[in-house]
Amino acid sequence: MKKLFIIAGCNGAGKTTASYTILPEILDCKEFVNADEIARGISPFQPEKVTIQAGRLMLERINRLLFKGENFAFETTLSTRSYTQFITRAKKSGYSVTLLFFWLNSVELAIERVKTRVLEGGHNIPEPVIRRRYANGLKNFFQLYEPIVSDWMFIDNSKTHFKLIAQGNQETEREIIDKTTWSHLQAYGKH
Repeated sequence: MKKLFIIAGCNGAGKTTASYTILPEILDCKEFVNADEIARGISPFQPEKVTIQAGRLMLERINRLLFKGENFAFETTLSTRSYTQFITRAKKSGYSVTLLFFWLNSVELAIERVKTRVLEGGHNIPEPVIRRRYANGLKNFFQLYEPIVSDWMFIDNSKTHFKLIAQGNQETEREIIDKTTWSHLQAYGKH
């Protein structure tokens, strides 16, 4: 079966870092489409000035990969509903869609991680945008994306080593590993 992996989470959650290990080594996925990396390729010193162009190129690329039937992954904050139709189309095209959601235990940690990334030469995201994406990404995970993907894993990446909080798929019941954290998180799905 063809495979699509969605690497999701708020800004600063470690999506890209985790992807470079998880995708090629564990999931045997060699095609990773990331708008931030595309922007850096277009404008290495000011990637924030080409985000719209990079986003368009990313969408073109993932649509081309889907059309060709290749295994691939892409990165997103899930802060919008823009990928719901794409996921539905992928599944109708015979793809298994796996969502890996990297979560941080506070928006403040996300803000700090982005600040650290900037100090190390990475790209900046304004604090209000980080806050909005943090909340919207969680809400959309529960309300929009968890119900439509083939399977998913919700991972706490707040500390040095990540921790699986919960996982599930469309055939079986959710497996909740950290019940306390999961019950707190589900409040996002009710708003």
